[in-house]
Amino acid sequence: MKKSLLYLSVLTSIFLVSCDGYNKLLKSSNYELKLERANQYYQKANYIKATGLYEELIPVYKGTDKAEEIYYYYSYCNYYQGDYALSQFHFKNYYRNFPAGKHAEECLFMNAYCYYLNSPAYRLDQTDTKNAMAELQNFIDQYPESSRIDSCNKIYDLLRGKLEKKEYDITLQYFHISDYKAAIANSKNFMKEFPESPKIDELLYVTINSYYLLAVNSLESKKLERLNLAMESYLKLLDLYPKSNFLSKAESIYESCQKMKTNINKL
Repeated sequence: MKKSLLYLSVLTSIFLVSCDGYNKLLKSSNYELKLERANQYYQKANYIKATGLYEELIPVYKGTDKAEEIYYYYSYCNYYQGDYALSQFHFKNYYRNFPAGKHAEECLFMNAYCYYLNSPAYRLDQTDTKNAMAELQNFIDQYPESSRIDSCNKIYDLLRGKLEKKEYDITLQYFHISDYKAAIANSKNFMKEFPESPKIDELLYVTINSYYLLAVNSLESKKLERLNLAMESYLKLLDLYPKSNFLSKAESIYESCQKMKTNINKL
């Protein structure tokens, strides 16, 4: 039943396209008419038909005074159809081809915005997120007085928050699977990358606990060094976050470290 309905829908679409002479128009060499109809389709939000015509017209009008507008509308046709990867490419290409064009600022922003729209959930690969951030920064550098700067900053913060969440989860995952060296390394990297994060005190606690657990399971030759690192991390937590919710648990680990050091020194 679903296949029959789909088949009927396709036939209906073909019939409607044929009725308005679209196929005939595609085969026509009347480029002025094609441009006129492409613009009409665009204004009526019929982006599929507009795209087909603009694609033919781009090489025809290359180097003319109409080339810029054709490529501008073509870029938005892809955007409005939800193909953000392709529209990102064309918005950036517009900016490269028409750096002094009247839509240059807008298209450079839309290039970054399309990367943002393609940015996936934080658990997935964040290449598009990082690209979006780089393109937003590029826009800010190119147009520091733009009215779009506030939007850029808000989007940038959202994307940065996504990277922060991902790195935070990865760090905790390392700790929970007992890969304490990786948990420590990730915690340190997180604190450098996101120094204003509200998760810093928790990751300091993770660092303290990781050093302690490494010490517990270490060879005697490495115990003292790791205990000292755990205690140094506790003092850092105490100094920077004296009201942290993790302080009491960290203090308990600190006291355990002291006892272990005392026993080691007796040997």
